Amino acid sequence: MCADRTPRAAQKPLRVVLCWHMHQPQYRDVVNRSYRLPWTYLHAIKDYEDMVAHLEDAPDAKAVVNFAPVLLEQIDDYAQQVREYLQGGQEIRDPLLATLAAERMPEDIADRRRLAEACLRANESHLIEAYPHFHVLAQMVRWLRDQPAGFRYQSEAFFADLVTWYHLAWLGETVRRRNKRVQALLDKGQGFSRGDRLELLGIIGGLLDGLLPRYRRLAEAGRVELAFSPYAHPIMPLLLDLQVAREAVPDALLPDVRGYPGGEERVRWHLQRGLETFEHYFGHRPAGCWPSEGGISTATVRLLAEHGMRWTASGENVLVNSLREAGELDENGERTWLHRPYRLEGADTLCFFRDDGLSDAIGFRYADWHSDDAVGEFIHHLENIAAGASPDTVVSVILDGENAWEYYPANGYHFLTSLYRRLAAHPGIRLCTFAECVDELSRPPQLSRIVAGSWVYGSFSTWIGDEDKNRGWALLVQAKQRLDELIREGRLGGERLEQALEQLAICEGSDWCWWFGDYNPADVVGDFEALYRHHLSVLYGLMDEPAPEALGQVLAHGSGHPAAGGTMRHGSAGQD
Repeated sequence: MCADRTPRAAQKPLRVVLCWHMHQPQYRDVVNRSYRLPWTYLHAIKDYEDMVAHLEDAPDAKAVVNFAPVLLEQIDDYAQQVREYLQGGQEIRDPLLATLAAERMPEDIADRRRLAEACLRANESHLIEAYPHFHVLAQMVRWLRDQPAGFRYQSEAFFADLVTWYHLAWLGETVRRRNKRVQALLDKGQGFSRGDRLELLGIIGGLLDGLLPRYRRLAEAGRVELAFSPYAHPIMPLLLDLQVAREAVPDALLPDVRGYPGGEERVRWHLQRGLETFEHYFGHRPAGCWPSEGGISTATVRLLAEHGMRWTASGENVLVNSLREAGELDENGERTWLHRPYRLEGADTLCFFRDDGLSDAIGFRYADWHSDDAVGEFIHHLENIAAGASPDTVVSVILDGENAWEYYPANGYHFLTSLYRRLAAHPGIRLCTFAECVDELSRPPQLSRIVAGSWVYGSFSTWIGDEDKNRGWALLVQAKQRLDELIREGRLGGERLEQALEQLAICEGSDWCWWFGDYNPADVVGDFEALYRHHLSVLYGLMDEPAPEALGQVLAHGSGHPAAGGTMRHGSAGQD
């Protein structure tokens, strides 16, 4: 396990992989096709748009971009909705986006209040206060919270300007800087007509339409590696065996169930459906998989290898736990064990592990730094790693590609511009992809087994192990058991069964239990636990079964104020 101390001058540049993971859960009701929360299209026009633009602007840089397949489908669906509305007047099935295009603003007081509250769900410093007109409107909404009868007396112009500014604020910085139609709307500032709002809707539709093809073109040009997660973003190791939660946390409190029934079959379903969806949008089979939340186990990696994945990745603490169990962890050295891939015995898939310090610095520390200082410090850390590097060294920087940027000025524009430019120009650093590393590193060290865990703390404590999360799992197991019974009895088949299996997949997604817990904000917990209960209720409807009474009861109440509003976590415990 000792590093090769070849003099730096005789070595090749340090391999650095920037891996951005993009995912949202399913916000769409599979029965009526309407959206209950707007986060997919808002992140698409802001973060996914800016991320692809920065990569297009940096021809000498490379990165890995990972998509959850259920997100790809939603982006495509939104693009189609806007296109069909503008061409033929078909209904837009997202209430907030539909209001932007509406002929009239809501008249009912409750509807007006819901719209006003929805338009305040944005970063205060960078998405509201940055725009004086929007800031004034937001202050008025806050006053109206204490004087709700006042919603009756607000003009249509108030709500039209509010919903217009909300969408202008959520546009990517690259769009605001480069699109003259957007600049004209920003300059107008107030008194937006329906024509203005339709103009903005057309801009949004164009962004949604072009988004996935742009990522595909970058991949076809060899400038980006595209990767995937299993279809609806489930925690695969827990579906395979709930007991693996105790490998990293031996005293974890688990749900009072025997396990997740038919878990391996479900994991295979998510992998196969995810691969099919990825190929549909990008035209090729991915070489690698960022498993949902970096959740891996020995059994999970073997399944990924069986599905032809050349690489996968997880968190630093998963590697720490695995090396420590094997007695191979050097806890006093230079951590050269972290910056290299490993191969699980008996599997061909290479496993890369996230550098928590570097990844979390981008996710949390650098947001309020000057971009040159932040990138300078980041590069300094890489230079220190390079000084002790060996020929097989790979630094894996893996993080959320959508939620960090609203905490940066200008949606991270200055930071990302500088990051790509300076890394690509550095003679001692080589930006590359995981697939390229697999091609170059044919004899990585082996792991006899993997101590199951995720990129968050090296465990699954974010998804299982407390009362609220365990209740969520118990309700899911109950629904799966009933579905299995109906299939065995021959009472569910054909298209109805296919719909039920897709709905089950949505309920198996990781996001629901992520949010359960008092440490998260109450409003977000309320949104996600209600949507989870709704999705489970829809599943029972597809089974033509009554939903359990428990689905009518609130599962979790949040009261916390975690970093980044709970949308992101640090890789190591004690940081959040």
